[in-house]
Parts: sequence; C-alpha cells; structure tokens
Amino acid sequence: MSRKNYKKIKGVPGIYLHAVTGKYCAEKKINGKFHSASFVSLYEAKQWRKNFNGTNYQEDSKDGDFSTLAEVWGAMQRYHFPSLATSTKAIWVRRYSLLRALEHLPMNRITPTRISEWVQHWVEHFSSEDYESSGRGRAGRCNLNNELNMFVTIFNWYKESEYFEKEAMQLTSPVKKKHRKLGFVKPVPDKKRQINVQDAFLFFEFLRPLYRDLAMMQFYTAGRVGEVAGLQWSNIDLKNKRLLIKHTCIWDSGNKMFVELKPFPKNREPRPVFITDEIMEVLKHRQAFKLPSNDYVFHVEGQPLNYCTIQVHYREGQRKSGVPYTGTHILRHGMAKLARQVGGGLDAVLAMTGHKDLKLADHYSKSTEDDQKHFSEKIMEHIRRLKQMNTPELDFENVVSLKRVKNGTND
Repeated sequence: MSRKNYKKIKGVPGIYLHAVTGKYCAEKKINGKFHSASFVSLYEAKQWRKNFNGTNYQEDSKDGDFSTLAEVWGAMQRYHFPSLATSTKAIWVRRYSLLRALEHLPMNRITPTRISEWVQHWVEHFSSEDYESSGRGRAGRCNLNNELNMFVTIFNWYKESEYFEKEAMQLTSPVKKKHRKLGFVKPVPDKKRQINVQDAFLFFEFLRPLYRDLAMMQFYTAGRVGEVAGLQWSNIDLKNKRLLIKHTCIWDSGNKMFVELKPFPKNREPRPVFITDEIMEVLKHRQAFKLPSNDYVFHVEGQPLNYCTIQVHYREGQRKSGVPYTGTHILRHGMAKLARQVGGGLDAVLAMTGHKDLKLADHYSKSTEDDQKHFSEKIMEHIRRLKQMNTPELDFENVVSLKRVKNGTND
C-alpha cells in the first residue's frame, strides 16, 4: 500500500490512520507476503490483524442465516423509532456510535468474547493520554454502561421482533455482568442530585419570576422539566383542584431549542396532580400572563420555552445561591426523596413522580451521604443515652491489684 497521507498510530503495530478520510489501514505479513485492508474503525483493523490468515476474513463478516447488527439496527430505526420520543431517538443514535465497530458481524457471531474484546478496546482508548488530553471535558469517559445497555436494548428488540423471530429464537444476549466491570474507566464524579427543601427554596429566591414559577411547579409536582414547560391551561381544573401532566416539550438535542409539543409524557400515561395551595399560588401568578390564543402556562410572549434558556437561568440561580446541586432534574429527585422520607416508602414516591417501576422510584429516592450523616448522628445519640443509663458508679473498694495477686500478697 502507498503510505501517502497515512500516519502511524502510537502503540498499535501495523495500523495506519489516513489524515484525509479518517479510515484505518491494517497491514499484515504472512509467509513473506504483505496483505492490507481498509476499515472504518480501529477496532475492526485490530480484529483483522488478529484473525486474518492470508486467505479470507469472511467468517466474521457473513453468515447467510443471520442478519448483521447493522441490518437489525436499520430495521429497528424503520419500525420501532417512529414510536419513540425525538430526544430518545437522538440519545440512542449517539450511544450506537461505538457499536458501529461490531455492525459488520452477524448477530450469532457477536459472542461474549467479542463483546469483551470490544469493551477492552474502548477502555484502552478512553484511558489513553491522547484521549485525556483531547479537551473532551473534565469528567471524561467513566464507563461503557450506556453503550452496553444500548446493545441489550437492540438485542431484546431483535429477539421480540417478528421480523427476526426465527433466526433469533436460539440466541441469548452476549452482554454479561462481567462486561460492565470490564467497561470501568474511572469512578463517576460525586454529584448531589436530591436537592433538600432548604436549598430548593434558597435556589428559588435567586431565579427570575418566570423561571422561579417553573422551578417551583417542577418541585411541587415532582415533574420532568419538559412536562412542566409543556403544561397546558386546558389540562388544569382550578375549581376541582386537579391538573393533568399530559404534554411534554421536546427540544433539539444539539441546540436545545423547542421542536414540538408531544401529546403524552415519557411513560405515555397522563398523570393527575392535586393542586395544593402552593401550586395554586403559582398558577394564579401565571394567570396574569395568560394569552387568549395560547394554551401554555409557561411561555415567553406566547412562545414555548427553550431548554437552553431554562438551563442558563437554572445555572445562574444555582451559582448565585451557592447550593451544591446542578442541572434541571435535581428538583424531581429532591421531591422523590422528600416523598420517601415523609411517606415512609416507595408507594409515596410512585404517587408523586408517576413512575411505574419500583427500581426507578428507589433510584430517585435512594439514601445519600446526607442520610448517612443524619442516621449516624441519631444512632450515636441513642448509644450515648444507653451508656449513661447502664453505666453503674464505679466502686474501687473491691478492686484487687493484679500486681498484688501475682506476688501472692492478696491479704
């Protein structure tokens, strides 16, 4: 091969990167003869170098009885994607990007061993000095859990789909528990997600009126920010103190601008919320901004809110108030935790957040460092009281010196 425009990859023998196309060229010498092939990913190039025997490499790329991962992914986009939210589709496409290194393989060839090799390749990549110094953010890559979960999602759809039911019948998921351990790059940064009541109200004080109302409504309803931003007056019954979380604002994953109003929430089931006095106060304040031709509770001159603008105001409020929380989801997490503390169990969390899954409800309201501090102090106080109650006054008259006993002078 001509090596014009190719550069050697550090620490990877026999593989070169094309400066213009971004493709990888692998070389291998077998019985004195040089062989070469071009690949889209470094992973594929490494696999070719490892498995090519000088005759063919088709055992890993074809199998007449099974569809390739690329074919399954394509069918999934055609038949399943129309039922997904715009934001979900964008997230899935992004998470699939690393799986492209496996998409030439038939589904029966994607074995636990293949997954292990794929995981090890990407862990090495994300742990490398080149990646760390590429300016990709302070947190960087912590693990491959999202990509592994994405493959499991694709595989489960493949198994359940009528388009592949015959070929998929005997296959089992190649992703095992060990792969999530193998996919560890570095610890996830410690981040507080469950804002407490005191910090929540301090945060509210530093928000501008529109976004203060939005944040308070999000906290009181334990809602997702898109659901609250999409709240419609037609779904609010002030007389009977009942509102329905039914619509959701969808924002572009890139520029975070408003795209559409989806007519149902994330789990596709409208969620009724009792209008407490606090929620009523927010709604009455928003009534002053109600427009005849506009059904949005929260808007800017009749236009739906953009997520980027919400983020800017939330970040400003969090910075100025000094609360140790970031993001827009902390209010939903915070109310979930409060519901568990006050209600005493996951039933209260389910009632407030609308989750259908106990695992998710537990995740949102799980114990934190603050809980450990609170309960450890209560336990220590209990221990101190017991010690004070059960410690008798010491009487030294009947105490015998061990030295005297040893010397035989106990008289």
